[in-house]
Amino acid sequence: MRAALALSLAAAVLSAPAIAAVPGPPRLLTDPATVASPANPTAKPVPIADLFQTRSGAGATLSPDGRTLVFSANFTGRFNLWKVGTSGGEPVQLAKSDDRQYAPTVSPDGRFVAYQSDVGGNEKYDIYLVPMAGGEPVNLTNTPDISEQKPVFSPDGGLIAVSRKPLTESQTNIWVIDTAAKAVRALTNEADPTQQWSPVAFTADGRYLIANRGDVNQIGAAGWRIEVASGKAEKLTPGDDHHLTTISDLSADGKLAAISSNLQSVQVQAGVLNLATGQIKWLAPSPWEQSSEAFSPDGRALLYEVNADGRASLNLYDLATGQSRPLSFPPGLDAAQGRHPFTPKGQGVLLGHQASNRPLDYWIAPTGSGEPKQLTHFAASSLDPNALPSSSIVHYASQDGTVISAILVMPFNLKRDRSNAAIVLPHGGPTGQTLDSFNRTAIALASRGYIVIAPNVRGSTGYGKPFQDANIKDLGGGDLTDEVWAVKWLLHTGYVDPKKVGITGGSYGGFMTLMAIGKTPDIWAAAVEQYGIINWFAMLQHEDPSLQQYERGLIGDPVKDKAIYDATSPMTYIRQAKAPLLVLQGENDIRVPIGQAQEVVATLKATGHIVDAHYYPHEGHGFAKREDQIDALQRTVDWFDTYLKPTP
Repeated sequence: MRAALALSLAAAVLSAPAIAAVPGPPRLLTDPATVASPANPTAKPVPIADLFQTRSGAGATLSPDGRTLVFSANFTGRFNLWKVGTSGGEPVQLAKSDDRQYAPTVSPDGRFVAYQSDVGGNEKYDIYLVPMAGGEPVNLTNTPDISEQKPVFSPDGGLIAVSRKPLTESQTNIWVIDTAAKAVRALTNEADPTQQWSPVAFTADGRYLIANRGDVNQIGAAGWRIEVASGKAEKLTPGDDHHLTTISDLSADGKLAAISSNLQSVQVQAGVLNLATGQIKWLAPSPWEQSSEAFSPDGRALLYEVNADGRASLNLYDLATGQSRPLSFPPGLDAAQGRHPFTPKGQGVLLGHQASNRPLDYWIAPTGSGEPKQLTHFAASSLDPNALPSSSIVHYASQDGTVISAILVMPFNLKRDRSNAAIVLPHGGPTGQTLDSFNRTAIALASRGYIVIAPNVRGSTGYGKPFQDANIKDLGGGDLTDEVWAVKWLLHTGYVDPKKVGITGGSYGGFMTLMAIGKTPDIWAAAVEQYGIINWFAMLQHEDPSLQQYERGLIGDPVKDKAIYDATSPMTYIRQAKAPLLVLQGENDIRVPIGQAQEVVATLKATGHIVDAHYYPHEGHGFAKREDQIDALQRTVDWFDTYLKPTP
């Protein structure tokens, strides 16, 4: 039945009606007949341990003199702080912990590094200070029931601004820490439960803090200037509460602000705001999403990012000539690192670069002539990029004609005989996007012969505001249809057996996995869901307060819109599931509490369904410890091997 249904619908992919299509950037549809499996006689499965012996980075920054790179990496299997000279040398560990350490920022005198760390993935972050020369970290906040994040130093290093959220509140405020007295005080006093404040930078004289204030559902945002002594706040950016405008940097003279805004377009675009006149100069208007990053030290250029269909590049805009030029790197993901990504004289930019077959590393890219300089070497020696399956970006029409972009990873050496297995990877969010990154799950599966497709369905970021809003109060509706039509497009390539299709994802991708096997049971032959939502109404009672506000923005009022909560919850459909299901969950998850996973397992066991589960006691929303990452991916591969590649 599954095969007949899928094959009959596959023929309609190229002729889908366009009458109700959700608008997005212009893209040509990909003819599935053009998809091919490359030949590689030496191809073999990539060992999962090797994928995680390839290290990961979680943010980096330069010291003010440009001589030291400080970064978070999991050399030891834990994301801890490290430093390495930009002229070369071996990395040195700055701080040791069994827990993750993120968001490093260096004091203006270069003597200290501030960072945030939580316990067991519980997202109750404290701010720590560790000497750059070495020594024991000091916990500056030590607030078990309050989360402090995003540390920003004042010019003299005497203050650190942080975002601060008590666990019982949904709004986020800004507080400042006196580094000498170890005292803290509030700088904002937000009353609206939907609003989040985030520090950006102090002005050069230290009198003011530039910050952004926006709602949790990304409907509106604005940039503000706050007087540090009094807390008096002044809105700097134009627009209303229904437009997004954020500030990322101030020019050295304080006259210009680098902004990212959707004031003039459905897409967020990069611009420069003249603070005296209120006039905005848009840098290089594009159908693709942009974000301003930072001014060069001499104030002559602005660094900005363009996210074109899941691949991100960095560009320099000359403020005098109005001309832009890209920093030259191969296709993939380029992301500026730190609040001041330029080297001191502006001759280079610190960035992270990765691609589907190349893991993340930190580089300094020249702003003029010269070659990029690689500062880290995270890849395991056993991983040859040329031997890994690589990605392509494809486009297909969904049922209503909406154009969907997807990242496709084709294995080597497949026959076009409708015998191969395929896996759909829905992303988290839903206000998120699958980017063309080094995806360990995709590599592990594709190197074992699974065709992998990761669609950016309606509700995804990166394709404009109407596209992002298209699944509000319709979660698991039109966006699930987009996932299903990815399968139908794959069937039209001639490679895929319709009885060998699986699905796996985490967070909202876990929700989508559950929704898929319950609501469209004949499409899927196996599934692995990680920390996904089974029941929106139940989760509302137990999740973090800020996420409660986010959920209400997506689904509505839990009383007035109870019917929508039921219609968009996998619990309504899960008893119809046919695919064997594996559930993976962290016990300290505050975003999708463990009760959601337990409800999935209990419901399916009661119906005699094939279901298994594994819980990770020291993990939160997502798995950060290397042994747990390896274990989760090994279980995922084994599950699909069992049910999509049964032994004769």
